Amino acid sequence: MEPTNKPLGEEQTMDINADADIPGHTHLNNPGSAEDPDSEKLRQELEEQKDKYIRLFAEFDNYKRRTSRERLDIIQTAGKEIIQSLLDVLDDCDRAENQMNNSSDLEQVRNGNRLVFNKLRQTLQQKGLTAMDSMGEDFDVEKHEAITDIEAGPDKKGKVVDVLEKGYYLNDKIIRFAKVVVGK
Repeated sequence: MEPTNKPLGEEQTMDINADADIPGHTHLNNPGSAEDPDSEKLRQELEEQKDKYIRLFAEFDNYKRRTSRERLDIIQTAGKEIIQSLLDVLDDCDRAENQMNNSSDLEQVRNGNRLVFNKLRQTLQQKGLTAMDSMGEDFDVEKHEAITDIEAGPDKKGKVVDVLEKGYYLNDKIIRFAKVVVGK
């Protein structure tokens, strides 16, 4: 503001852009011309953060694709181990079928089939399968599926009197409920 020779009581006008002509105060007229060292540092940090964000996003996207592929592979090969262990039993079934076709000795065929069935049961037990023993037990909705109920007398009321289909555990977890007949 330029000094005036007017006395204090008289009105003085003020130029609001007067500091634009003072050296070092060019920021009002040209805000981009004078570079602040802090703003350059902030730009660099911003670029670094953008780069980190882009890399992190790409890494996460790759992770999602990789885990999706791995999950698909696991699903496709989930039963591979059990199938491989049952191939021996399947081979025994083929041999038993050939023996049944070529043999007239009924007792020999029975014994051969019994061996195949026992091998199948043992293979499944080794993989953690256990049959549920339900006959004579109290009916339990957590383990049994009641197909029907029949008159069985007062001592068998609420108990399993017949098992139509066995229930099974796989490593102590029920994988199939037993279908049973309950006494009433």
